[in-house]
Amino acid sequence: MVHSNFIYFVGIDISKSTFDVAIIDQHQSPTSFKFQNTGKGVNAFLRLLKNKKYPLQDTLICMEHTGVYGRIIIAKLAEKQANFCVEMSLRIAKSIGIQRGKNDKVDAIRIAKYAEKNSNELELYTPIPLVLEKVKLLIKIREKLVQFKADLQKHPNEMKAFDPELGKLAEKNIKKTIKCFTNEIKRIEEELKELILSDNQLNSTIGLVTSVTGIGTITALYFTIFTNFFTRYTNPKQLACYCGVVPFEHTSGSSVHKQSKTHPIANQTLKKQLHMCALAAVRHDPDLKVYYHRKAEEGKNKMLVLNNVRNKLVLRICAVVKRQKPYKKQVA
Repeated sequence: MVHSNFIYFVGIDISKSTFDVAIIDQHQSPTSFKFQNTGKGVNAFLRLLKNKKYPLQDTLICMEHTGVYGRIIIAKLAEKQANFCVEMSLRIAKSIGIQRGKNDKVDAIRIAKYAEKNSNELELYTPIPLVLEKVKLLIKIREKLVQFKADLQKHPNEMKAFDPELGKLAEKNIKKTIKCFTNEIKRIEEELKELILSDNQLNSTIGLVTSVTGIGTITALYFTIFTNFFTRYTNPKQLACYCGVVPFEHTSGSSVHKQSKTHPIANQTLKKQLHMCALAAVRHDPDLKVYYHRKAEEGKNKMLVLNNVRNKLVLRICAVVKRQKPYKKQVA
């Protein structure tokens, strides 16, 4: 959390080619500037702060998470040890209430006002280690290849059901491409294994997380990346909420009494991975298998029970990471 008393607040709205800057000084109205989204543009922005006598130690810089578009400025600000935070655009939009119209200049001002208003609650940006950046890139490529392979196989499979002859022709002509995708996916998985073994902290963390029955290497890597080695949450329930497996009450007065359910604002990648892990866990983990079948026999909705299993898996993952000891199955 940010606890310093900042004097100046800077909002940055980043696009592919440029970024807009708004500066809020307590003694004057917001001022706006525009720079090229390049190394030279970022240096010009830092010179502006210096020339305007806005010391970095007294300035809080805030920007939206824009993926690769923000890498140049984030790297430079981290190098200069500036105080800055990278926030979800949805969080900023929800916090500023009803707004009409938008453009890059206005968005930068709104981000600066968001930083000024919430300065005591924002978390300063913490870069993830280089090894996780590499893992993140390889996993993204693997994800694309798996998707391409699935899309390519879908058409022949559907065709065979209605016209077997055309289905076989389609299958024959994509066979080599499918094999190429399969080999590339295996090659990337081997490269991921080498990366894991090359870093002691990553190797130890993945070993602990995969000791939980149902959790595979890819899911363990996703958890490690999104939590930066399990440092971006204060308790297991907070992480479970981030994964979208915590049900929330939905009631109001005496007339609205809806069933509790999970919220759509969550990390959908982790939620999807946890669902597949839960399906594996109820087959291979004795305790969870008994739990799942007992609840199903009681008439509970199976998806509700599976969500409870997903929640239990998150709690187990947090427990093994906190204790730094592999998970041990209960012996009957």
